[in-house]
Amino acid sequence: MSRRAPDHQPARPTWRCGTCGIAWPCSAAKLRLLATYRMDRLALLDHLAALQSEAAAHLLALNPDNPPINLTDRFTTWASPASEPSTLISPCKSWTVSVSC
Repeated sequence: MSRRAPDHQPARPTWRCGTCGIAWPCSAAKLRLLATYRMDRLALLDHLAALQSEAAAHLLALNPDNPPINLTDRFTTWASPASEPSTLISPCKSWTVSVSC
């Protein structure tokens, strides 16, 4: 008999992981989503943005006096592709970096 791995789906309307109970997407859900959308990061971000919108509505309905904050970090920032190294090296064209070995 084979065991099926837990899929770490969100429990609505609380948006906690139905498997491990932490804020969704948990680490396991993130890994599964990255694997599922490995060839189409923009589709992943679109999917996560739709889920973020749904979560915001649910969480606000649960607690209207305390609206959810930082859902962008929770839902989409982690899935954004890393910036190109050249954009991280020097925001100012006048900087020069020399490396010697």
